[in-house]
Amino acid sequence: MKTLMSAALAVVMALPVAAQEMGDDGLFKSPWMRDTFKDLREDLDEANAEGKRLVLFFEQRGCIYCRKMHEEVFTDAEVSDFIDANYFVVQLNLHGDTEVTDFDGEVLSEKDMARKWRVLFTPNIVFLPEEVPEGQSAIEAAVAVMPGAFAKGTSLDMFTWVAEKRYEIQDETGEDFQRYHARRIQERNNGSFD
Repeated sequence: MKTLMSAALAVVMALPVAAQEMGDDGLFKSPWMRDTFKDLREDLDEANAEGKRLVLFFEQRGCIYCRKMHEEVFTDAEVSDFIDANYFVVQLNLHGDTEVTDFDGEVLSEKDMARKWRVLFTPNIVFLPEEVPEGQSAIEAAVAVMPGAFAKGTSLDMFTWVAEKRYEIQDETGEDFQRYHARRIQERNNGSFD
């Protein structure tokens, strides 16, 4: 009996973490997501106070690509730990009715804000700078947008590229995200990358 229980435990421990917490809104919840009043100026101030970057995750109930990201990418300890250490994540529902206050002061429901920002599908991840000028909307201020589901490497590279502010020096270095990502893939393939 003890051997059978040990074998069963070993099988369970060997399985990938697939079960993600689901909120009442039908969206997957990760431990590093913040429950805020969705006033983006306040969220930005709080992110800055913590030394983190504000990032907005648009998702929707039943989104198979959101599920893929939450079950295959965000459960990876390297990705999850990096996001937790560097980002202040606010989740938005593509069809939600919760009010969001944009940086330009406009207050709209999540679904109307999605239309304003031209978010058409999910997941859609919007990365913001540390400072957003008055009168500018979140989408106008965004330093990068990750539209869609991507594998671990691409996702981690995007989060790293933004955290390292490489978007500020891409004109000087000639290394936009695509070139940065290609270099990182090469480094991983050559074993010279942790």
